[in-house]
Amino acid sequence: MSRARKLGIWAGVLGPLGVVLAVGAVVALWTGFHGSTVSSTSMSPTYKRGQQLIYERVNGTEVRRGDVVLYSAPDRYGFGAPLMQRVIGVGGDHVVCCTGQGGKERLTVNGKPLDEPYVADGIADGVGRRYDVQVPRGRLFVLGDHRTNSMDSRFFAADHDGTVPVSAVRGRVTDDYAVPALLGVGALVGLLLTLTGFGLGIAAVAVRKRVVVPPPPPWAVQV
Repeated sequence: MSRARKLGIWAGVLGPLGVVLAVGAVVALWTGFHGSTVSSTSMSPTYKRGQQLIYERVNGTEVRRGDVVLYSAPDRYGFGAPLMQRVIGVGGDHVVCCTGQGGKERLTVNGKPLDEPYVADGIADGVGRRYDVQVPRGRLFVLGDHRTNSMDSRFFAADHDGTVPVSAVRGRVTDDYAVPALLGVGALVGLLLTLTGFGLGIAAVAVRKRVVVPPPPPWAVQV
């Protein structure tokens, strides 16, 4: 097999493979993950204002208690930008505030005190808004981690007890960057394979053009 043919075969394998890998990784990264910047202190100390974070695009029905989600509620807040809050109760949960006092104050979910090491200064409520909510199916009860500085479900009791529909969820914040990192690496590898295949294709063409047919020997010349 000639060198030009070998180069052509490798070009035909690596080029398309690289395109598929790069496009697939980019599409998966773009549709599956997005970046955002924390714009307030309502989720401190967990997430501070100005902090960059990644959230995965998930359906609202996939979120669970304890997840930090981004959701939109323009009718409630007057703007369409997503808000970031923590899911305290999902459909069917019974959320009550509060048991205990001071540092021992706790929310209860389905009758059990909720351990919340993430709340600012250990304050489970902090605004004196008592509530007893049976979360409707298909909705979520959400609170900020900085309970004394978060405009969350507590302040919209007249609207489905402050709960938000799962359809409002835009994504779930993730601290695990392994998957987006792998997709990023996949996109780079795909790009390198594509360029390599393209280069090999050019080399194959160049090799073919350099093939020179030798002149016939003198004795083959007929007079």
